Amino acid sequence: MAFPQTLCFLRAALFFVMVIAFLSSFVSCDRDLSNLQEVVPLNHDHLLVEDQTAENGYYGDDQYFPFQAYPSSYMNMFEDGKFKGLIQEKTDILMTEEKVGMTPISTCVYKKVNVNKYGAKGDGSHDDTKAFEKAWKAACSSPRGAVMVVPKEKNYLLKPITFSGPCKSKITLQVLGTLEASDDRSDYEDDERHWLIFDGVNNLVVHGGGTIDGNGKIWWQNKCKIKKDLAITFNDCKNLVVKDLKIKDAQQMHMSFEKCVNVRAYNLAVTAPEKSPNTDGIHVTNTQNMTISNCDIGTGDDCISIVNGSKNVEAMDITCGPGHGISIGSLGAKKSEAYVSGVTVKRAKLTGTTNGVRIKTWQGGSGCASDILFSDIEMVDVCNPIIIDQYYCDQDEPCKEQDNAVQVKNVLYKNINGSSASSVAIRFNCSKSFPCQEVFMQNVILRLSGEEAEKEAKAECSNVKVSNIGLVSPQCPCEEGEKKL
Repeated sequence: MAFPQTLCFLRAALFFVMVIAFLSSFVSCDRDLSNLQEVVPLNHDHLLVEDQTAENGYYGDDQYFPFQAYPSSYMNMFEDGKFKGLIQEKTDILMTEEKVGMTPISTCVYKKVNVNKYGAKGDGSHDDTKAFEKAWKAACSSPRGAVMVVPKEKNYLLKPITFSGPCKSKITLQVLGTLEASDDRSDYEDDERHWLIFDGVNNLVVHGGGTIDGNGKIWWQNKCKIKKDLAITFNDCKNLVVKDLKIKDAQQMHMSFEKCVNVRAYNLAVTAPEKSPNTDGIHVTNTQNMTISNCDIGTGDDCISIVNGSKNVEAMDITCGPGHGISIGSLGAKKSEAYVSGVTVKRAKLTGTTNGVRIKTWQGGSGCASDILFSDIEMVDVCNPIIIDQYYCDQDEPCKEQDNAVQVKNVLYKNINGSSASSVAIRFNCSKSFPCQEVFMQNVILRLSGEEAEKEAKAECSNVKVSNIGLVSPQCPCEEGEKKL
């Protein structure tokens, strides 16, 4: 009678081995994903962890296990006794990762790091900086990837803090609640330029629908210029995604991308009072291959500013106002060398801004701003809707004419229309020593707004030859080199 018992034991052992093999396949990050079946995703967020619920997965000892997505015929596979392999969900962010060279990690078990478990209070008065530092250290050191969660309906008070890389694996910061800057100026004595900085962190996603509050009013009230922190800085980051956030009232610039490669910033709302000084919305410097999209920006300075060292930057579906418009520059300050190329701004609406789309360079600088496209843009009561200014000067004493200048060339303005709040709708103030080259206007119609609507808008152009394509109004005077195509 020992034989049936042995047979039962063998069957149980075989079943146990099969279960272990099946579960192991879920946590392996090395499996070949080329033969996986594509299905409709259950959700569109990568590494999304809700703090209170587990609708997209389940937790266990600080680990988050994502649910798998299966086709409708999945159960029939078992009914027919056929096992056709695991089905993996393909989310939007995974497709993004594949484009920028990342390795998908949705099949991995990754670590959940809740800042509250590391001592954060989130009561708006307690200093949570140390707790965030501990939580980041735990997340960044995880070899299997991590999600650092800032719970919703909480307000976390933070002093200047650096989130340093490199991390051991991919990492997500999910901001569901509010991060608020300390309003004590003495807290910024050790770092007068940064509040939140992500330094050298690759394969980073920052999202969540929460709010980042720079508490800038304690800085704006000073009449004289003083050093002020940038609210959020991403420095030397590769394969970066920043999305679904509200950023408000920065000390100075709201969000700065410096020396980054392969960046997507989208679904961002950036706000500050119209008279808040130097509060650029999104600032881009020395950054390559970046897309900014679906952003609503209204501040006291440039909605978007793109400066030296930036290449292949695209901004699309942008709402701007109030503010100083969308700018390339300033470039070449203090006789510096500056290069910007491959910039596209399209499908933007600017309302009530002090400038529209602008290229601004200092006298005495060198370098080049080239291969620039402004397309499909609506202007509503905008001063200086289209402007190139090679005599930009942001100082008390006047700036003198100099022999050198940053060259501006190959610029196309296409399908731009709307109303100008200034009598001069198009202003090309180009350098005598380095005139603007290859400037094209295609289907550009700008009229005056308000009580001046019956009058014609003007164009003032110097040291530039403009080629007009289609209907263009107003136009540079013929004696300045207008060329019709």
